[in-house]
Amino acid sequence: MFFQHVYEKGLAMGSYVIGCQATGEAMVIDPKRDIDTYLDIASKNKLQITHISETHIHADFLSGSRELAEVTGAKMYLSNEGGPDWQYEFEHVSVKDGDEIKVGNLSFTIMHTPGHTPESISLILRDKPASSEPVMIFTGDFVFVGDIGRPDLLEKAAGILGTKEEGAKQMFQSLKKFNTLPQFLQVWPAHGAGSACGKALGAVPSSTVGYELKRNWAFQFGSNENDFISTLLNNQPEPPKYFAMMKRLNKIPRKLLCEVPEVKQLGKDEFLTIYKQGITVLDTRSKFEFAKGFIPGSLNIPNNGAFSNWCGWMLKYDKPFIAIADPACINDIMRKLMRIGLDNLIGFVADINTPGLLLDQYTPLTIEAFEKAVNTKAAQIVDVRSFSEFTNGHIENATHVFLGTLEDNLDKISKDKDIIVHCQAGDRSSLAYSILRKNGFKHVMNFIGGMEEWKTAGNAVNM
Repeated sequence: MFFQHVYEKGLAMGSYVIGCQATGEAMVIDPKRDIDTYLDIASKNKLQITHISETHIHADFLSGSRELAEVTGAKMYLSNEGGPDWQYEFEHVSVKDGDEIKVGNLSFTIMHTPGHTPESISLILRDKPASSEPVMIFTGDFVFVGDIGRPDLLEKAAGILGTKEEGAKQMFQSLKKFNTLPQFLQVWPAHGAGSACGKALGAVPSSTVGYELKRNWAFQFGSNENDFISTLLNNQPEPPKYFAMMKRLNKIPRKLLCEVPEVKQLGKDEFLTIYKQGITVLDTRSKFEFAKGFIPGSLNIPNNGAFSNWCGWMLKYDKPFIAIADPACINDIMRKLMRIGLDNLIGFVADINTPGLLLDQYTPLTIEAFEKAVNTKAAQIVDVRSFSEFTNGHIENATHVFLGTLEDNLDKISKDKDIIVHCQAGDRSSLAYSILRKNGFKHVMNFIGGMEEWKTAGNAVNM
């Protein structure tokens, strides 16, 4: 048997290539959209991708199943569970609880595991020439390492009211199924630490049923369903705004993108023509480079591990945008964008000075200047971290406005005082700074050191 775990750090997402080396056939589970990764794996290992499956209709990335099927001719085996509202609306092979998918000498048994979503399935793998016992279970967003999938996304992100309590009840029942599996069974989920699909995902890529039964908080409630539901629904992280779009696009027919597009490098005149039309400028440089000089009105989303997430929060799916980016990084940037369906990047410039515009700039606040501002209450301190981060410790009198919703809450930002934004370590506050400047706030400062430097300096934190 061939097995390879493909992990994308930016979205904390895992996908899988499992092959029968005797017949040369392979299955891909939960593929990302830049499918060349799987084609390369198959080619190097003399496999043909013949089967594709998904554990559920994903909310956090745009699935590459249809692109992969288009290029390879493989069949897609997708859930037929969850009722009429949870059916995929494009051609596929429907599977239900108890069905078996054969890939050469391998077999995958479908287990319906609703809770995170109504149609969610897990796939139990058997390598039949070796043993009749199962060896792995691919749990999608059902059971993670140390956590389980959240049932509130349909309500919070997709606006389907009244679904989180029902989802939590379904999850409680699905966990009973998991409890009956062999304890030696390897558990391979669709996400790891950093994903917004749960609240406390472990950093290791896989686990076993036995380990999760002992260490995962979700299995410690016995028959107490009410306490389980209350704990599951409490303190879930804010779901990114783009999740609703992913839910829709992963269900319906859409335009396919079977290769990573080449992004055009723009000259001065091309850039200025586009810029003067009011098109968004996405500055992917670091917070420090951005502070030294930036194009007025641009958004600073550094090309780091959280890039996809914040682009999904801030960019419009129906609007084109241009980028400031290192040419050596533009392919990586395009991959991160296309993984969440942001296909409207129409060009980039490598040098911030290319357009010949008068640049804005600012000097980040030092810890001393920030301490003085806090003590004198001379400015409005705006903390743009998540709700849970804020409640776990914040600066006295700070105004909390979560970064993802900042543009919807500009009325909470003073027009009479100086404004100082901060987060944990500066990347999010740099984006917050750029949002406020783009929206006409002139007296804005950024404490890049954030709570990390504030606490290191021995300053007080309110709980």
